[in-house]
Amino acid sequence: MIKLEDLSWGQRIGLELLWWGAKGFAILPYWFKFYVVEPMLYFLLCHVAHYRQKVVMENLRRSFPEKSEEELKRIKRGFYHNLAEVFIGTFNMAHLTDQKIRRYFRLRNFKEMKAAMPDEHIIVLFAHHGLWELGAFWTMEDPTHESLGIYHQLRSKVVDLFYQRLRTTAYSTPVQKKESMRFLLTHFKEGVRGRKMAMGLIADQHPNIPVNEDTHWFRFLNQDSVFFDGGEQLATRYHMPVYFAPMFRVGRGRYEMEFHMIYDGKEEVEKHAITERYVRRLEQMIVEAPELWMWSHRRWKHKKK
Repeated sequence: MIKLEDLSWGQRIGLELLWWGAKGFAILPYWFKFYVVEPMLYFLLCHVAHYRQKVVMENLRRSFPEKSEEELKRIKRGFYHNLAEVFIGTFNMAHLTDQKIRRYFRLRNFKEMKAAMPDEHIIVLFAHHGLWELGAFWTMEDPTHESLGIYHQLRSKVVDLFYQRLRTTAYSTPVQKKESMRFLLTHFKEGVRGRKMAMGLIADQHPNIPVNEDTHWFRFLNQDSVFFDGGEQLATRYHMPVYFAPMFRVGRGRYEMEFHMIYDGKEEVEKHAITERYVRRLEQMIVEAPELWMWSHRRWKHKKK
């Protein structure tokens, strides 16, 4: 994990400018951020910069071959609105009080989920859908679990440390992906800050692994796809329950999240079965609200022979 001492003095100054700029933006009125800045950012991304528009349309055409070009363009415009909101919502996290968190983010079925949730370490599978960064705040309603945000180290040290600050709260701890196994084993007995671990994995990204004859392919959005299966490996090895956490947009900058158990930590399952359950739930969520998914990512870099 990148630390402050890894930065040069110039990079440290850049980090502080970025951080305090974000905090200054975060304290602005809600209406200004989401009803003035967000539409302006949407216009810049979609109609001026045309940010990865070719990738977006290519992904949409392959995923929804049954839809007309006009329908796809409508989804594309919705995606850019969502992308603008992701930027605004992420910077907004630089100054979030408990009161603000509850204003922007709520859990739909938490009482039912909590009543059935075992008092042990769990895995929560998220996706790049809606304002996913808010998913780390669910543990503010559950003092028995610490949310661990597993993330890939970013190329820019300044931006990486900026995101570390955003994701470090009284309820959540960021953990770099390559250190996640060691972190799990170190805290498996005692937990983190006296709480059980809830390992949050954004599992819809394309895994950085070579494709060979042993690669398992999933049929997803009408395409053969490769998925990150680290959550399944941890779940079956350490008997950890797995939850799928879909997110729903209920207003500008406002989201709700649900929990659905897809593995109880005890069931005997075949290899790839847990990931398959995640893929099917994810696909259903995207079909119901396609504009909220990150279509600008290159998710189908490899092709099945």
